[in-house]
Amino acid sequence: MDQPLLTRDRSPLPTHVDGLNAWTGEDGVAVLAFARPHRRNAVTLAIWHALPKVLLRLAEQPGVRALLVTGEGGTFSAGADIEELAAVYAEPDRADDYHAVNVAAEEALAAFPHPTVAVVQGACVGGGCQLAVACDLRFVAEDARLGITPAKLGVVYPAVPTLRLARLVGPARAKYLLFSGELVSGREAVGLGLAERALPGAELDAGALEFARLLTRRSPQTIGAVKAALGVPPEQAAEALQPWERRSREAPDVHEGLGAFLEGRPPRF
Repeated sequence: MDQPLLTRDRSPLPTHVDGLNAWTGEDGVAVLAFARPHRRNAVTLAIWHALPKVLLRLAEQPGVRALLVTGEGGTFSAGADIEELAAVYAEPDRADDYHAVNVAAEEALAAFPHPTVAVVQGACVGGGCQLAVACDLRFVAEDARLGITPAKLGVVYPAVPTLRLARLVGPARAKYLLFSGELVSGREAVGLGLAERALPGAELDAGALEFARLLTRRSPQTIGAVKAALGVPPEQAAEALQPWERRSREAPDVHEGLGAFLEGRPPRF
């Protein structure tokens, strides 16, 4: 059986948790995959706990310049494991702790130092969609189904993911998605601002991988500055950019970029 395109010719990175796999490659692209296809890649508490540590290990791997986040078995993630969630909500304090772990995992993904792209096939629902929203970008299959469904369960999401969704799609569209809990197709997700590109399912992985490899050829200095500026409230953007601006005056990226342009060759960042 052929190895899936996104993980072909990559080296596995141990995650030390069931249901979460990771790989790195010589092309500078790392892959993180939810791997519980028998449960539509529902995210367990153990996975939520492990995500920050796994993301830190991926960020520390030499040569990593971009991260693709996906799911195995044709599904991104159906969200939190509902059986586990039911047990969690049996005690209010456990529910508080559970959502704190969720938020920490999403924040770790949002803070990953390199570009992150969610590659979405099949269901991308609830907590799974929260994780996709925490990525920098989302490439989705045209027939994927995306939605954030707390209103179907009576769950109140924490402020962090709620505001992140509103910043991505706008307050009215966030209310549309959160009030209704309805699922939208990949094509509809692009129109709502919930995804950046929708592709036929058979072309999705290749399209996402090609784009990730493109990002590895761009200036990590510029990309890091953009992430810093857009990862904070607008009034803090100038302060967040300041060290990046100073570095750009002293680091070699600008000299390489300008020199490559004048010489008619690709830059080597």
